[in-house]
Amino acid sequence: MSTSAGAARRGRPGHSLDSLLTVAVALFNERGYEATSMEELAGRLGITKSAIYHHVPSKVELLRLAVDRALDALFAVTEEAGATTGPAIDRLEHVVRRSVRVLAAELPSVTLLLRLRGNSAVERAALQRRRDFDRLVTGLVRDALDQGDVRPDVDPAVLSRLLFGTVNSLTEWYRPEGDLAPEVLADALVATTFSGLRSEPGGRRPGVSGGR
Repeated sequence: MSTSAGAARRGRPGHSLDSLLTVAVALFNERGYEATSMEELAGRLGITKSAIYHHVPSKVELLRLAVDRALDALFAVTEEAGATTGPAIDRLEHVVRRSVRVLAAELPSVTLLLRLRGNSAVERAALQRRRDFDRLVTGLVRDALDQGDVRPDVDPAVLSRLLFGTVNSLTEWYRPEGDLAPEVLADALVATTFSGLRSEPGGRRPGVSGGR
């Protein structure tokens, strides 16, 4: 299909799938997914419902695309070199830092993801992917514990939840258009959380002889 033909089918020029998704996510966050109708979305966009259906078959597909945008970005972080090579504590720090960047770049989609309650198949699938991500992070904490770089008196799963509970709480107040750059925010979060997560300096690694 030519570009001009595609534009004609969209109705009002300038509404691509990406711009449609941006407005849909903003409206879902503002009114709630369940309370938002396709009529309201069409009105916000200034197009007809049929123009929306040109891009997606249903409202639930908009939800799936939105939460997958956030989840895909998070899982991409776990595949980066900084997350797959080196000491586990450094890989964990990389994942936390980059997750802050993902949150800043995809704040509306991440906010929507964190509000899901499992009321549909799409929501349940997204929540399962969140649990999979949590398990990856917990695995990094366990590896760092085995390497002697994480304090042994707190369960790794608890540490993982505390770390990403802090990251996720940023959705409540962080605004990308403000003066606080994502890099500065990540530095501050890592400085405060990792100071309590790391083992005491000079602490022995598990299995090293000579300890109590």
